[in-house]
Amino acid sequence: MPDEHAIGRLKEALRRLPGVGPRTAQRIAFHMLERDREGARLLAEALMDAAGRVTHCSRCNNFSEAELCGICSSGKRNGDLLCVVETPTDLDTIEQAGAYSGLYLVLMGHISPLDGIGPDQLAVDLLFRNINEHSVKEVILATNLTVEGEATADYLAEQLESLDVVVSRLARGVPVGGELEYMDSNTLNQAFLERRTLHRE
Repeated sequence: MPDEHAIGRLKEALRRLPGVGPRTAQRIAFHMLERDREGARLLAEALMDAAGRVTHCSRCNNFSEAELCGICSSGKRNGDLLCVVETPTDLDTIEQAGAYSGLYLVLMGHISPLDGIGPDQLAVDLLFRNINEHSVKEVILATNLTVEGEATADYLAEQLESLDVVVSRLARGVPVGGELEYMDSNTLNQAFLERRTLHRE
């Protein structure tokens, strides 16, 4: 039946969201159809609009509707500092904490051999292009303190050794195994203030 097919497609689409299993997808689908059809229409329109308009900033690789995102185009950021994060969520977390005033590079992931993700799948080339084309003096590796995040930071630190930049890592306050998305602003402020230098220029 058409209705059953439509509901099935909706539930399968919702299951693409992180952390959403079959039961949660069914609950969301039924809620939208029974109690919030207008909300469902607004969500569909917003998703279509975002999918059609949002791309990546040509400088930092964050999501953006323009060639340069608001941070890269502001002219008020400290171009000497380049903070490397795994995801746009990590960038937003740091911005909300107000702990940092430099620019960013979003890798869009981390090195994970088990998942078949190597440096070639990340924005490593863009990182080097930023360093070579702009007046970057310090690269802050703010990948998560998970096994994958540490492996990514170690790889990047090794690759950056030959360049004329200071390379540092977020310091204490961020627990081992912790993800930036779940850190409070005081913890992030402390981590930036006490970041440790991995090697100097």
